[in-house]
Amino acid sequence: MKRHIDFTQGKIVEPLLQFAVPVLLALFLQALYGAIDLAIVGQFSSPADVSAVGTGSQIMMTITGLVTSFAMGLTILLGQRIGEGQMESGGKVIGCGIVLFAAIGAFLTVVIVLFSGSITQILHAPEEAFELTRLYVLICGSGSLAIVGFNFIAAVFRGLGDSRTPMITVLIASIFNVAGDILLVKVFRMGASGAAAATVAAQLLGVIISLFLIRTSGLPFEMNRGMIRLDKEIVRHIVILGVPIALQDFLVGISFLIILAIVNTLGVTASAGVGVAERVCTFIMLIPSSFMQSMSAFASQNKGAGKYDRALKALWLAVGTSTLFGVVMFFISFFHGDLLASLFSADSEVIRAAADYLKAYGIDCLLTCFLFCFIGYFNGMGMTTFIMIQGIAAAFLIRVPAAWFFSRLRPVSLFYIGLGIPMSTVMQIILCFIALRVQQRRLTAPQ
Repeated sequence: MKRHIDFTQGKIVEPLLQFAVPVLLALFLQALYGAIDLAIVGQFSSPADVSAVGTGSQIMMTITGLVTSFAMGLTILLGQRIGEGQMESGGKVIGCGIVLFAAIGAFLTVVIVLFSGSITQILHAPEEAFELTRLYVLICGSGSLAIVGFNFIAAVFRGLGDSRTPMITVLIASIFNVAGDILLVKVFRMGASGAAAATVAAQLLGVIISLFLIRTSGLPFEMNRGMIRLDKEIVRHIVILGVPIALQDFLVGISFLIILAIVNTLGVTASAGVGVAERVCTFIMLIPSSFMQSMSAFASQNKGAGKYDRALKALWLAVGTSTLFGVVMFFISFFHGDLLASLFSADSEVIRAAADYLKAYGIDCLLTCFLFCFIGYFNGMGMTTFIMIQGIAAAFLIRVPAAWFFSRLRPVSLFYIGLGIPMSTVMQIILCFIALRVQQRRLTAPQ
């Protein structure tokens, strides 16, 4: 069965969905890592453990997002080379990436393990949950090599137009994670620490499975040990494409951590509520995220082939398709947030706080299906610096100031604090329209 999709010819919607659906399933399964942690801890441990997993997993999600975003540079470069027909350079790109990402994984391991306490302190984790949060971050940080390795391999497959292999890998690892959570949290009553240990073990298993699948299925080009070395030119291209995406996602993640720190000052119930809401959000944002990754792969191949009109047409088709799902997710999260939150906590006060915060995310669902398709398109076209600028501007000019302002009002409402999220998304969409208009003028201008 052919796994690698050629986006440069034939139909648009069918291959886009063929790629997006496995990405969606993989993202769903990946989200289960933290969700299962939170759900099982919420059912069998204390609110302090729930707060620890909520805050700690948010930290790890930010770091993982940083790695995934930087790896997008490799995905785009590989996709562009394939679109250009330079299949022979694929092995060199992957070999260079192995060395580069191994170094990143080792660096993150050292930093997180050494500074887990400082990181937890910066986020103002509630006093009764501080040590639990620190241990969660410490244990997860010790598995940074596995986290980086898995995301690197997934980026390679996406660059090749293969989204099914990462899905299979995550499926197996997720099953292992569920078993680990039940054993360590429910049976041995290890709370947040048990959830972290299960997550690390599952990530390591994911890397092993990915390497096995590569060995058995092979790559569509030559790959040998001699190619596993740093290449200055390849590193330069990966950095140019990946650093703006990573920096943007990292700072945007920091903005959400700042909001979490603001909420943490309101007490353990509010902290646990927002932690639960953020976990729910990882699921309701899966569809726009899958379209974003699909658009990146689609646009990068067509840019390499010089088919800019085809990439633009795919953008509008993706926007229309994903927005249909956005309407459904808005209704569920805005009007039935309590039902979603009850999946991750048995505490009525925590559920009430999470539902209040989810109303703001419900509004954002109507907007992000639109925005994420734009981000995927611009990333695939190599306009990653623009994506960085608009993301950072929205985060620190609107999202964080709005959260701080609403947190000062009395009585405090988590819904109002969360309103900064859709407000910042509106700004990003406006900037994307402006950038698209400028790009189209340049492409149609006489040479």
